Amino acid sequence: MAAIHSDEFKRDAVRIALTSGLTRRQVASDLGIGLSTLGKWVRAVSEEAKVPAQDAELLRENERLCKENRILREEREVLKRATIFFAAQKP
Repeated sequence: MAAIHSDEFKRDAVRIALTSGLTRRQVASDLGIGLSTLGKWVRAVSEEAKVPAQDAELLRENERLCKENRILREEREVLKRATIFFAAQKP
């Protein structure tokens, strides 16, 4: 007879399988579920997590802009320090 597992248990099992560094076989064994069952749960979650192409493009653009923003902040800090340094050099 198949055991009924809560959605929370399934989500936790998938999270462990994807982030723990253990093999899926080890995770399934540790949780007392079948390897194929864990595989089905992982596939179901990955299908739910698929992002439409337009959203994926927006995510890539957002990542690029965040990186650019970080670089610009670092450059601004360098310029601030340089201004302070050169201002202190004047007699």
